[in-house]
This record gives sequence, C-alpha cells and structure tokens, in this order.
Amino acid sequence: MNFTDKITYHFLRTISKVIEKFSLRNQVVISQHIASILYHYIPKRKKVAIKNLKTAFPEYSDIGIQNTLKKCYKFLSYNFIQFLAFPKSTDSIKIQINGQTALDDALEKGKGVILISAHFGAWEILGHWLGVNNYPLRGVAQTQKNKGANKFFEEKRQLSGIKHIYRKVGMDVLYNILKENKMLGLVSDQDAKNKGIFVNFFNTPASTHKGAAIFHLNTSAPMIFGLCIQTGFQEYKIELIPIIPVNNTIEDITKQYTLTLEKIIRKYPEQYFWFHNRWKTTPLK
Repeated sequence: MNFTDKITYHFLRTISKVIEKFSLRNQVVISQHIASILYHYIPKRKKVAIKNLKTAFPEYSDIGIQNTLKKCYKFLSYNFIQFLAFPKSTDSIKIQINGQTALDDALEKGKGVILISAHFGAWEILGHWLGVNNYPLRGVAQTQKNKGANKFFEEKRQLSGIKHIYRKVGMDVLYNILKENKMLGLVSDQDAKNKGIFVNFFNTPASTHKGAAIFHLNTSAPMIFGLCIQTGFQEYKIELIPIIPVNNTIEDITKQYTLTLEKIIRKYPEQYFWFHNRWKTTPLK
C-alpha cells in the first residue's frame, strides 16, 4: 500500500471504532446528516441516479423522483454507518428469513449454490447472516482502487465469516468453489458493457452479466436469488428465492432473476443503488 492507502485504512479503522461507541440514536442522526450533505452538496452521480429513476418510473413526477432519491440517500447512509459499526450494530436487529429451506435443500444436492444478488437493500446484512450461520459464502468482489479501503472492507466482512474472491482470478478457482459445495456469490445488476446479454429491466434493454447463467449451465449448480430488505427500524427480511428457469438458456435465466429483482425494487425503490449507470450500454442496431 502507498501512503494514501495506509492513511485511508487507518482513518476508516479509527472512524469505525468511534462509531461503534455511539448510541443507536446518534448513529441514525449522523447518517441523516451525511445523507443531507451528499444530497445537497456532493453532486457526483446524482444526475445518473435521477436519469435512472426517470427511466424506471416514467410515471413519477419530478417531486416524486426527488423524494425517492432523498430516501435513497438516507437509506444508503444509514447502511454505511451500520457497516462501520459491524458487528456490534447487528446486536439489536431482527431478521425474518424467507426461503432458508430452499437454500439448505440446494446445498444438500452437493453441487454448490450460485447465490445471485444485487446492489439492493442491506446487502451487508445478508452477507453477515450467511456468515454467522456458517453458510460457506465466497463472494466475487471488485478490487477497489484504494488498497486501504479495500483491506478495511474485506476485514469487516470477514468478521462475519464470509470470504472474498476477487475478479480476474482464474475461472478454475470459481468452479472449484462449486465443486467444494460452497456458495458462489455473484452481484449481477451492473452494466455488463458489450460482454453482457440484453434483457429488459424496467421495460428498457439492459446489458446484464451472463456469469450466473453460464455457471449454472456448466455445473447444474442450483441458483438462489438473495436479498435483504429493510422492513422497519432495525427490522429486516431476507428473501432466498430459487431461480428455476423454464428454458435452460442464458437469456431465460438472466431474464428470470432480473425480473425478480425488478419486482422487489418496485416495492422498495429507495433501497436500490440507483447511482450505477445501469443502461449505459445500448443494443447494437
């Protein structure tokens, strides 16, 4: 790590230790102040989020778009503060689990499980729950440019017992995860550029990663779509939904889990990370 990376790492560790000591009420207050600053004074990716919301919800008024965006900032800011305070911040939360039997049944097949997820809801709590309940999750993650931040986030997540596999490792490493009957975690809701397959996302073609479908077709490993939804203050619901395609094709599989995600986002639009340029790549004419 260079000097900047080291400073970042120690800064995040220090902030984390300070946040852990704050009361829950003060953590909420801090997160709302952060959300307000980000919304009003830091415009980075704000235009992208507004454009995405207008694409997804053309029926929303401008006021409706702004209100949803404000709620999104508040939701994400609190999630970040909560992550900084991990694992202490999980002591008082309540989690309802839907689909755990489906996940257990999938693992019993001995082929591993492809866990498909998205930048939606409290994804860190989903990982935490899987880790503390001894599910062998190996999440495929993008290495951050700042090595200090990367190290901090990896260490935080490992406190729950989950492990990272970074992109650009050999494909044999990823296939071995399934061969060892572990869970291969794939976040599959970002623009996949020209390497993706186009499926409709909110009635608009979106280039979507094919990895989950390819792994399934090559291994027959069961697919589970997993999300953690915040349903109230300190209350969460984890949804573990089997993906069982009618036609065993890349397109059908990708359509199915993308539609599953869309249906949930429509119910909780403020819990989606709208700041990715999701429709950046357009189909060739």
